[in-house]
Amino acid sequence: MKRDFLAIADYSPRELEDMLELALLLKQEWKTGGNKPILKGKSLGMIFQKPSLRTRVSFEMAMQHLGGYAFYLSPQEIGLGKREAISDVARVLSGYVDGIMARVFAHEHVVELARWASVPVINGLSDYNHPAQAFTDAFTIYEHYGKVRGLNVAFIGDGNNVAVSLMHIVAKLGGNFTWAGPEGYEMPQSAIAEAQAFAAESGSQLHFLHDPHEAVKDADVIYTDTWVSMGEEAEAEKRRQVFPPYQVNAALVAEAKPGVIVMHCLPAHRGEEITDEVADGPHSLLFRQAHNRLHAQKAILARLLGGL
Repeated sequence: MKRDFLAIADYSPRELEDMLELALLLKQEWKTGGNKPILKGKSLGMIFQKPSLRTRVSFEMAMQHLGGYAFYLSPQEIGLGKREAISDVARVLSGYVDGIMARVFAHEHVVELARWASVPVINGLSDYNHPAQAFTDAFTIYEHYGKVRGLNVAFIGDGNNVAVSLMHIVAKLGGNFTWAGPEGYEMPQSAIAEAQAFAAESGSQLHFLHDPHEAVKDADVIYTDTWVSMGEEAEAEKRRQVFPPYQVNAALVAEAKPGVIVMHCLPAHRGEEITDEVADGPHSLLFRQAHNRLHAQKAILARLLGGL
């Protein structure tokens, strides 16, 4: 039976932990001579409705490192749900490729793809969540600290798709998650309810605040993201007036633990949600995090397409 990667919520803590170990193994293997071609002869079709740097290059190179092949399908080529029904796209591609990765606007589009595809479908980002990013984030935290359980992760900013998936994976793995952002920009209540159920099982603590200074007290990780996500450009000016108190700057970082790490999924709008001083400073893991997309996605691909 095929397995998709649509949401962190679909995976058990044990499955996520096993995949983190696999990502670490694949990264070490790559650094010491290269990965085994476990996906030789396998192909990944990559559907993009949104532009991308990290998602496209990391998935494409991950497939190449593992001996497979990936190719890009532009919005003009597919016209998902417009030029052709999603159910038809899914069934046609399933006869050509071994897996599908989709980066979409509407979450229901990737769910519909998975429903009709007979090959694994990976969510490369939707308006609701970003599980591939969150898995990378957990991998980066795990690689740095040797654990996620018991760590305090503070997300400062908009309760967006990245925040949802990060909250879910931290709660699943027994870390403590705190969100701080302005009123009216919280995560969906349904996503919070899911996280609370995961936290009840793992012993994680969840906090939802409007004070960024309170949120970063005792933080092991400070995470931020753009104030204006793709598709929200009409709100850009309003958001730039509301979010400045939530900027991750040197003064805010100084209020956390001395060894705190700072993360951002990129692209960063320097001078808005994060300052140059922090992004390029000693606490920053921004670029190791970005590079880890490659290895985290190898683990996802190896599990779904290679049966590891």
